[in-house]
Amino acid sequence: MTTTHARRDGARGGDELTATQAALAAEHAAVYGYGVVGGRIGAGRRTEAQGAYDAHRARRDALRRAVRDLGGTPQASAAAYELPFPVPDADAAVRLAAELEDRVAAVYADLVRAAGGAHRTEAAAALREAAVRAVRWRGSGVAFPGLVERAAAPTASGTAGTDADAL
Repeated sequence: MTTTHARRDGARGGDELTATQAALAAEHAAVYGYGVVGGRIGAGRRTEAQGAYDAHRARRDALRRAVRDLGGTPQASAAAYELPFPVPDADAAVRLAAELEDRVAAVYADLVRAAGGAHRTEAAAALREAAVRAVRWRGSGVAFPGLVERAAAPTASGTAGTDADAL
């Protein structure tokens, strides 16, 4: 994910660097969350969890580069994150994985709106990948991945910079 300039769009109220930092924060949280998933997931889905973990690490690293390319300093991950619910077993781990993907999709939807060119294309690809993983975990999908979360929690990604310790 690279671009040469930050695009500001006052009509949309966002800016590419801010949205990229929010996506980076979401990927930090997803990497942490998949660490929890991996510790609780059943053997039959462990490979799937590892693949998702690796994908989020790769996206996180790409977003760090993108933030630098936009002239920013990449946001560091928190030492720990608050889970949205207890994860005592494999069923809860599957629910957490789906929740992580939904939250990442919401942040990438914001980045699609804020970015342009190749950065927008990468954000759309990341949104699609998160939506597909969410469907695989949950067994069902939503009509507009990344937007449903906005109706349920209007600040899902808007708080990424201020509430970075929550998944």
